[in-house]
Amino acid sequence: MNFLRGVMGGPSAGPQPSGAETIQKLCDRVASSTLLDDRRDAVRALKSLSKKYRLEVGIQAMEHLIHVLQTDRSDSEIIGYALDTLYNVISNDLEEEEQEENLPKQVDDLGSQFTEIFIKQQENVTLLLTLVEEFDFHVRWPGVKLLTSLLKQQGPQVQQIILVSPMGVSRLMDLLADSREVIRNDGVLLLQQLTKSNAAIQKIVAFENAFERLLDIITEEGNSDGGIVVEDCLLLLQNLLKNNNSNQNFFKEGSYIQRMKPWFEVGDDNCGWSAQKVTNLHLMLQLVRVLVSPTNPPGATSSCQKAMFQCGLLQQLCTILMATGVPADILTEVRGSKVFRGSQCLQFCNFVLMFFSLSFPNRPAIVVLLMSMVNERQPFVLRCAVLYCFQCFLYKNQKGQGEIVSTLLPSTIDATGNSVSAGQLLCGGLFSTDSLSNWYAAVALAHALQENATLKEQLLRVQLATSIGNPPVSLLQQCTNILSQGSKVQTRVGLLMLLCTWLSNCSIAVTHFLHNPANIPFLTGQIAENLGEEEQLVQGLCALLLGISIYYNDNSLENYRKEKLKQLIEKRIGRENFIEKLGFISKHELHSRAAQKPQPSFSSPDHVMFDHEFTKLVKELEGVISKAIYKSSEEDKKEEEVKKTLEQHDNIVTHYKKVIREQDQELEELKQQVNTLRSQNEQLQATVTQQVSQIQQHKDQYNLLKVQLGKDAQHHNSHGETFQVNGIQLEEVSKLKEELEEWKNKHELLQGQLREKDSVIEKLVRNAAADPVLGESGATAARNPEVEGRLLQEVKELKSEVKALSEEKASLKQYLDSSNSTVAILQDQKSKLQQEVAESKKEQDDLLVLLADQDQKLSALKNKLKELGEPVNEDDIESGDQGDDDEDGEDEEQD
Repeated sequence: MNFLRGVMGGPSAGPQPSGAETIQKLCDRVASSTLLDDRRDAVRALKSLSKKYRLEVGIQAMEHLIHVLQTDRSDSEIIGYALDTLYNVISNDLEEEEQEENLPKQVDDLGSQFTEIFIKQQENVTLLLTLVEEFDFHVRWPGVKLLTSLLKQQGPQVQQIILVSPMGVSRLMDLLADSREVIRNDGVLLLQQLTKSNAAIQKIVAFENAFERLLDIITEEGNSDGGIVVEDCLLLLQNLLKNNNSNQNFFKEGSYIQRMKPWFEVGDDNCGWSAQKVTNLHLMLQLVRVLVSPTNPPGATSSCQKAMFQCGLLQQLCTILMATGVPADILTEVRGSKVFRGSQCLQFCNFVLMFFSLSFPNRPAIVVLLMSMVNERQPFVLRCAVLYCFQCFLYKNQKGQGEIVSTLLPSTIDATGNSVSAGQLLCGGLFSTDSLSNWYAAVALAHALQENATLKEQLLRVQLATSIGNPPVSLLQQCTNILSQGSKVQTRVGLLMLLCTWLSNCSIAVTHFLHNPANIPFLTGQIAENLGEEEQLVQGLCALLLGISIYYNDNSLENYRKEKLKQLIEKRIGRENFIEKLGFISKHELHSRAAQKPQPSFSSPDHVMFDHEFTKLVKELEGVISKAIYKSSEEDKKEEEVKKTLEQHDNIVTHYKKVIREQDQELEELKQQVNTLRSQNEQLQATVTQQVSQIQQHKDQYNLLKVQLGKDAQHHNSHGETFQVNGIQLEEVSKLKEELEEWKNKHELLQGQLREKDSVIEKLVRNAAADPVLGESGATAARNPEVEGRLLQEVKELKSEVKALSEEKASLKQYLDSSNSTVAILQDQKSKLQQEVAESKKEQDDLLVLLADQDQKLSALKNKLKELGEPVNEDDIESGDQGDDDEDGEDEEQD
């Protein structure tokens, strides 16, 4: 009792033993006591000491505690104490007041070392998995916590042990169905650790119905209004879906995307959002981004976008965007999501542009968004997110680009001035006093022109009224005017990126730019000066713009031909100096950051300089411009000739492609005709087969009738009678046989024709398959005029073959009609023959009756002769009858 008092903290008569000595005595007691109560008390005492004397308990007691788990399974209380003790030893989740400032490193090492000792014997983890299956709360809960701690310390090793353990993952999945919330919630935390960076376990968990159970828990907890449990479930869903295409496809195919829609029903009253709700919505939006990430396979991303659109989830996101009182970081997450990027579903269905055509209130959503982008009072991250959302909308979306540019054209501007358009907002931001608004508007407008030469030309028509009384100036001229006024670096960088995007691959825009005599002197002056490091970026962009003016110059302006501009560079700047200034762009640190990913990620407004799409343009043009600067006039002429030749060649190729498309269409029609003929042929073959079967039946019936008629004829001949079978002579029967043989020959001929038709159809199919292959290599094959002639000749041959097939089909129908009529005649003759056979049988029966009467008369005569005493020779009578029988047999053999 004194020992127990010392362990439990009670008073003792003697000196107090040290912690290590007490733990040693308790371990000996656990190992040697035969009574379960004694062992239980000792394990309970170890548990109470395990937090304060973690190292000592771990070193001395771990082996004994594992032995208890193996041998005392029948007592849940001691098992629970043992599991709690092991958890205290292995876990690093100590109370803050128990951690000293110099201990965190040591604590981490202890947990990892004890975990390594525990899992060295894989049977220990397997034993723990069986204990987790126990329903007893005092066993299951500490078991879950201990297993979670093991995964935290040595995740990959423990994952591998569980993976190879029979039904290991399935046992842990049962925790989500536990009715006790504390076990269920800790089970979610356990599965979080289990599924980290292990695709195999992630797939098993997903196919163990994890999505269904987790979504049910989120719904029960109140979706975004739920507590920390919702957050844990969302983190587990992220583990299962991120970078796991198989699970993403399973999530989509299981219609789980549709169940995400209620997550974003935030309601009208959005005031006073709790920190937990903001966190939950962040994680929910991140799940959306995982499903539509550009790193996913293109088909998977588009199918997820389509599912989100069809179930109304996209509309819920739009509602959040336009709602009042939504925290700025949530709006940033929504607008920065990739659910809109390149989504064909959004761009070309009837509900297209829904996101940008909703009115909140009486204004299109795009106007509301752009107003927040160009408003300098809005948060910086929110403005960046709006820009990215706008860029995603325009990505490979020519229709959307046209919608934006059309709001700037004179024919579509609202003359009443009652409404503000997207184009007017972009122009307002472009010429604002806020340099960040200038940059946002310039980049947004550049994306509206991306890879769209038609819109670049249309934008040249835009005229701006600068002030009352002054004539309007073009948008292009106004951009260059602001550029030359020495505004902030951020403004000039944005305008130069817009001008470079506008002029690239558009000779007409280059001509308009060169038509202003002040533009080239301004660019050369900027490039030639020796400015500070901050201005080097502007110099590089000016060099790029001047290079574009040379490379895409069509020499339509005499004073600004390519050769004269290159001479101007040589004279005022120097070629080497020009190339050096051009290289300032790609060498800049901010350029390298922007080139890494499409989504803008700027740490501060001062770092806003480059757009991701513009970095692609720089990479494309930097090399070709450098080569163009060093080319001579003769090389330029040759290049122009080559370009003209290529244009002519492209026109020819385009023409032949059009011809090939038409031929492909004709071939499709011919294929359809062939398929129709093939189906008709199959029907005709089936009909012929049926007719042949009927003819064979008629032949069999005819042969049977012939045999029966032959027997009747022999019987009549045996009595010396010659007669007709109901008016049908034997010669007519022979004639019928000849007609049947003739129809048999016709049938064989018909089958041969069908086989020839099948070979023609196979040839048509091979030709039709070869022609699309020829169409796919149209760019090569179309260059030779002989190809066109050959294709046309093959098409004519195909048409003639189809015509011949149609004629054969008509002929085949005639043969079938003739066959049908013949069959009808045979059927009629068959019915007549059957009637005649019936009559013959009747006559035969009458003859048999007569013969019977004769036999009776002969018998009566014989009896009378015997009575009169006259001798009667029975042998003569029998021999006469036998002779008649022999004659009948010989006649049958002859037949």
